[in-house]
Amino acid sequence: MSEWIVSIAGTPDGARLATILALISAVAHAVFGALQKGRYDPFLIRGSIDTSLILITFPMLFFVPLPTATSFLVLAGAMVLHFAYKLTVALAYGKAAYTVVYPIIRGTGPLVTVIAASMVFGERFTPAQWAGVACLSLAMLLLSLRNLGEERLDPAGLRIGLVWAVTAGLLVALYTVYDAWGIRQSADPFTFLAWFFFLTALDFPLLAAWRMRRYGAPPRLGALAWRGLIGAVIAWISFGGVMLATRLDKVGEAAVLRETSTVFAALIGWFILGEKVGPRRLVLMGMIALGAVIVELGG
Repeated sequence: MSEWIVSIAGTPDGARLATILALISAVAHAVFGALQKGRYDPFLIRGSIDTSLILITFPMLFFVPLPTATSFLVLAGAMVLHFAYKLTVALAYGKAAYTVVYPIIRGTGPLVTVIAASMVFGERFTPAQWAGVACLSLAMLLLSLRNLGEERLDPAGLRIGLVWAVTAGLLVALYTVYDAWGIRQSADPFTFLAWFFFLTALDFPLLAAWRMRRYGAPPRLGALAWRGLIGAVIAWISFGGVMLATRLDKVGEAAVLRETSTVFAALIGWFILGEKVGPRRLVLMGMIALGAVIVELGG
């Protein structure tokens, strides 16, 4: 499998597979984001997900080649970046509503990722593709403002939450480009993925344990553990899928397609959770989808 992935990278077949993986990643990420919404402390749910990631990933380490010393250094950098990202997301969710924070995080990332990918990988977007990126990012930010109008939040807490959300969005761009560079440095992409998921999951279980020791364990720990297990499987599909997509084709295009997760999140809320969408949200969701289509077809 690894040899086949490497052999089709940069080819039309690789580009088609990258598109499919990015869209699957978007659907999975919408579910992943919903799992961290409400009910549980953001640090506890992330700690539960990462604990399950450690448990399901550890056996995989014995079936892939060992990383080189250089790869371990790259993975150490990924640990720092992803800890910072997870921390800022948890802090943002703790201060502002999920429906406000999530579009800001995901809307900030694509634009910065495309700019960074052009600098690091020499990728070039056409004017049409830039228009698509602008359309998608603007629609996400407008969606956040639309949701903000329906929330009753403490103004001071909201400002802090928005700062953390923008910071998390910038970190999304940074880790997307860094992970894409990292997986390209590894001769075996699945070696990078397995060690990536294992090592970057070591931090939040410790933070979650500390919070439970300080504030007490939440009720229904069994339900929290099940949610963590489901989240871990989805994380492999979502993060693993988009990283393979960046190995196969353009980093910027994969990042933009993945951010259609906001549309899938709204559709899940509408059709499965019975949430009200309304005409304005429908228009903004259409703009997000349109922006992604323009990026994909405008190259």
